Amino acid sequence: MILTIRNMVCDRCKRVVREELEKLGLTLTRVDLGEAELDDLPPAVSLSEVRQALLANGFDLIDDRKQLLVEHIKVLLINEIQYLKGERHANENVSTFLERKLGYDYSYLSGLFSASEGQTVEKYIIALKIEKVKEWLRYDELTLTEMAWRLSYSSVQHLSNQFRQVTGQTPGQFRKATQVDRRALDRL
Repeated sequence: MILTIRNMVCDRCKRVVREELEKLGLTLTRVDLGEAELDDLPPAVSLSEVRQALLANGFDLIDDRKQLLVEHIKVLLINEIQYLKGERHANENVSTFLERKLGYDYSYLSGLFSASEGQTVEKYIIALKIEKVKEWLRYDELTLTEMAWRLSYSSVQHLSNQFRQVTGQTPGQFRKATQVDRRALDRL
C-alpha cells in the first residue's frame, strides 16, 4: 500500500513521517518525498489516525487523483532543482520531462497545477531555483557561474536578474545581508 503525503520536501520530512507512522505500528518498506509504502494497514489503525498523526506534523494524506498529480509535479521539481537528481535528460525542457514522468499532456498538468497552487509551474520552478540560490549564497558554497550552470540558467546575468526581480536584492547584497529571508519549500 502506498500513501501519498503532502508537504514532504526534505530528508527530515521523510524521517518525521517514518517515525510517526512507525509509532502507529505501521511497517514501512520505503519512505520517499511525497510517499510512504507499507506492507498493509493493520486492522487496529485507521486512515483517519494516520491522517491525524501526519497533520500534527504539517503533512497530510492525499486521496484525490488531481491533488496526487500536483504533488507528484512538486516532488519531481524539488528533486530536480533542490537535490539536483538529474532525472531530466540533457536539453529536455520541463514540460517534456513532466509529460514523460507523469504520462499526461503538459497543458493538462500545467492547468491542474495552476488551479491547485495559485501559480504556474514556471513560477514555482523560479521560486525553487531562487531558494536554492539563497541556500548556496548563505553558505558561500559556489560562485554565481557555478550556480547558473547547475540550475540551467542561460547566463549569470539571467540568474542575477531573476534573483533581483524575485527578492529585490542582487545576489551580492543577499550574501552580505545579516537578515536571512528564506522560505520553506512547502510554503512556495
